[in-house]
Amino acid sequence: MKHRIIPAIMSGGAGTRLWPTSTDAQPKQFHALTEARSLFAETVARVSGETDALSFAKPIVLCASRHKSWVEAQLTEIDASPSAIVYEPVARNTAAVAAVAAALSAEIDSDALVLLLPADHFIADREGFHATLARAAPLARERIVTLGIDPTRPETGYGYIKNGAALSDGVFAIDSFREKPKREVAEQYLAEGGYSWNAGIFFFHPRTMLEEFFANADIRDHALAALAAAHRNGREIHLDSEHFARARSMPFDIAVMEHTSKGAVAPCAVGWADVGAWDEIWRLATKDGRGNATHGEVVVLDGSNNLLRGEGVKVCVSGLNDLIVIATPEAVIVVPRDRAQDVKQLRELALKPR
Repeated sequence: MKHRIIPAIMSGGAGTRLWPTSTDAQPKQFHALTEARSLFAETVARVSGETDALSFAKPIVLCASRHKSWVEAQLTEIDASPSAIVYEPVARNTAAVAAVAAALSAEIDSDALVLLLPADHFIADREGFHATLARAAPLARERIVTLGIDPTRPETGYGYIKNGAALSDGVFAIDSFREKPKREVAEQYLAEGGYSWNAGIFFFHPRTMLEEFFANADIRDHALAALAAAHRNGREIHLDSEHFARARSMPFDIAVMEHTSKGAVAPCAVGWADVGAWDEIWRLATKDGRGNATHGEVVVLDGSNNLLRGEGVKVCVSGLNDLIVIATPEAVIVVPRDRAQDVKQLRELALKPR
């Protein structure tokens, strides 16, 4: 028997660390940063069709109202037809969105499982991703399974999940969630083993997930009230702004996963990245013989290990190494690769009213 899955794709976030390419009007998921198609288009394609064990239903897309034109254009571009597009009137993080996704999925097919995932992640191994879902699906009937990523380095920018007791082949109870660690702690996690990066991808039955909101039931209730009072026009669902604004802004991990006894983790190695900063784009990109990753009109003279992007602007560099140079008509940024996180602060300073 195949497991029927309704993908619920969260297309929120501002992608501030990928400025000036990523903007409020066109955030990172709508850009082709790692492949020929945008991150959003690749995510939709990844959860489409069938495998021997899985049958993906038409997805639900959850996005900000201001991104309506981008969502519709990119769905048309890849010839994808969602079951619903849910427009959020205000940003309320992932807990409220998850509650809406679960309730709407139950309307569509009360027996199907839900796969809640961000639109802006990169996964190189699609078959491995599907195999992980197939392995976790039986437990996702009664538990909320999060996909954990086998760590490849002592990363300090991700949260970690520690495995508990084995529940089935390759799926474990969750012993604990660990916040973003210092480097020495991350190195300890890798040496000890049994830890995964928290990818923010969740797999569950709608009934189970909604029941497990007990610690923050008000978020769920306001979100469901916003869905009940939503304006519907065909596949478009515009959440009621008054009810949705009342939902507290909280990540699903904190609102539900840190309280439930029904959590589980399925560790996997699928070439995952959250594409959160320009140094990650460099790491994932195809490079020339000197380690330069380029995009657009770029000229390099005697430089190595750079990320160089010209978007409507020609970029010419000489004698530079280990830098990020991003040039758009809006702005030009130049930072060392190991200080890619500074881009968020640079954006705040650049956009600050004078």
